[in-house]
Amino acid sequence: MADTKSPDAIALLKADHDKVAGLFESFEKASGESRKQTIAEEICLELTVHAAIEEEIFYPACEGKVEEDLLKEAYVEHDGAKVLIAEIEAGSPSDEYYDAKVRVLGEQIEHHVEEEEARMEGLFAQARKTGLDMDALGEQMAARKAELIASYEKSGLPKPELTTMSATPA
Repeated sequence: MADTKSPDAIALLKADHDKVAGLFESFEKASGESRKQTIAEEICLELTVHAAIEEEIFYPACEGKVEEDLLKEAYVEHDGAKVLIAEIEAGSPSDEYYDAKVRVLGEQIEHHVEEEEARMEGLFAQARKTGLDMDALGEQMAARKAELIASYEKSGLPKPELTTMSATPA
C-alpha cells in the first residue's frame, strides 16, 4: 500500500521541475520540426498543469506563512510563462521565433525553479518550516494534476488566465 502513496507537495513539484528540465534539454538536442513540436507541446502541457496546481493549491496554502514577495514574484513569473506557452502553442517550429520562444521559456523556468528551490531562503525551504501538512497537500495536488492532464489531453490547453495582470491599465 505504501507504494501508491503520493509524494509530498514539495517532492511532487521538484519532480515536475526535473521532468521539464529534461524536456528542455531534449528540445535543444532535437532535430526535425515534428519532433521539436512534440517536445514543445509536452513542455507546455507539463508547465500549464504545474502552474495550475501551484496556483490553486500550493501557493494559497503558503500565503501568510512565507515571504509575501516570493509568492508575488512566483505569480508574475507564472504569468510570463503562460504568455509564452500560449504563443508556442499557437505557433509551429517553422515560425521564425519558435525555437527562441521555447529557449526563453526554458530560461524563465530555470530562474523560477532556482527561486523556489533555493536551499535556505527559497519558497520550498520556507514552506517546509511552516508546519503545513506536505503529505496532504501532495495528495491533493497529485489528484488535481491527474485531473488536469486528462482534461487537457482531451480538449487541449486552456487560454492562459493571468493572475497578476489587471484587465484595465492603471
